[in-house]
Amino acid sequence: MTGRRPPSGDCPLKKTPLVTEISKEFTFEAAHRLPNVPEGHKCSRVHGHSYRIEITLRGPVHPQFGWIVDFAELNAAWQPLHAQLDHRLLNDVPGLENPTSELLAAWLFDRVNVPGTTVARIRVAETCTSSCTVYAAEG
Repeated sequence: MTGRRPPSGDCPLKKTPLVTEISKEFTFEAAHRLPNVPEGHKCSRVHGHSYRIEITLRGPVHPQFGWIVDFAELNAAWQPLHAQLDHRLLNDVPGLENPTSELLAAWLFDRVNVPGTTVARIRVAETCTSSCTVYAAEG
């Protein structure tokens, strides 16, 4: 056994049903404060992060193009979100009054829309060592 897998998704050459995902990383700069932490907590003060967002989409591989979706479509879906978040105080963004990484990831999950795909997960990294990932609950 070589360990090689057949092409994924709806590719006509597939021999095994596969789930295919694509991911792309985006960045933005923003400030926030966490209003619900205990008094004296360092995150109660306004501070900023260089956020890294990874969006992962799941979908069938197009039989002609060989991709789930053109990465340009994911870029286009990200742009209005980037405009709402970049160089902002996240607490002022509707729905992000308590902008933890967990709530930011969920906020993004609800807003990413690329036709023909499903959002599989959103990862938010606010530092080099701290991140949060949200997935759709299995139902």
